[in-house]
Amino acid sequence: MDAAYVFRVRFRLDTQRGVRTAPRTFETVVEVPAAEPGEDGWLFFRDTLWRGDVNDERHARELAEDWLSVPVDSVSFSELRADEAYVEAMDAEIAEQLDLFNADAVYEVRHKYLGSSIRVEETE
Repeated sequence: MDAAYVFRVRFRLDTQRGVRTAPRTFETVVEVPAAEPGEDGWLFFRDTLWRGDVNDERHARELAEDWLSVPVDSVSFSELRADEAYVEAMDAEIAEQLDLFNADAVYEVRHKYLGSSIRVEETE
């Protein structure tokens, strides 16, 4: 199984006084490995996303600063990129724990947190 959360992150360089850079801000794509469904950290999407976007901009910037070790100005969620096996395992885990999501169906959970931002890649 393979999956990653994909974010677009705008960060800046904080330099010593008198040191200048051009440009001062940069944008990059950051892929964060998704934990296996049911394992520690697998609820990242529930705790971080809402309707396919970050649910708390400040928290998302703090996460990105930890990932990149630079000051972050903005973070936007792009997609959960996953293979079919990961999505099937995630759906099965969600179905077993619908009460964690205050939902009646797997589709409702996926839409509530990820919107339509899941890209399923074929495995070779």
